[in-house]
Amino acid sequence: MKFNPAGRFYFLMQCLLGILPGILLMSANYAAAQNKAVYRCPPVDKITHFTDNKAEADSKGCSLMTGGNVTVVQGTRVGTAEPVRVASVTPKASTSSNSSPRNDSAEQKTRDSDSRGILESELKKAEAKQAELLKEYNNGEPDKSALDIKNPQRYVDRVAELKANIARNDSDIAGIKRELGRNQGSTARTN
Repeated sequence: MKFNPAGRFYFLMQCLLGILPGILLMSANYAAAQNKAVYRCPPVDKITHFTDNKAEADSKGCSLMTGGNVTVVQGTRVGTAEPVRVASVTPKASTSSNSSPRNDSAEQKTRDSDSRGILESELKKAEAKQAELLKEYNNGEPDKSALDIKNPQRYVDRVAELKANIARNDSDIAGIKRELGRNQGSTARTN
């Protein structure tokens, strides 16, 4: 987007007029906050209180603070918050997965068979993906495309990425087989 000098000036003036009211408002709020009086009240239960309300300051015998900046953060009132309740946990004796009680209901058996079916379908997908990756990898010498011939580093990166994907997918297959073994063991215990 190009502007001629007159267009650039017009654009800058529009931007300035758009943000100028916000700047003026912030300046006015800042000045008003700087002129606000803050009073320091005597400590109650070892906690010093501050207020900006003159009537409250007079009633509690607070003194006007002068010099320096004061930041007031609104917090919760002392004594009005509900006490914190902490749940107690009793440690259970460690049990192995083989000796843990299982729910032998039909519902549990249905869940077990459903999870086994899902794991088997995931295993088939992972094995199919592994076969594709191994075919493309071609024992470390995948086919070169025109881009790979022009840029040898791209080919090296692609080979490394394929190798990493094969290792990752192999790990996924091993994990799924472990889960299937666990699932098989749990269904054997319930039968």
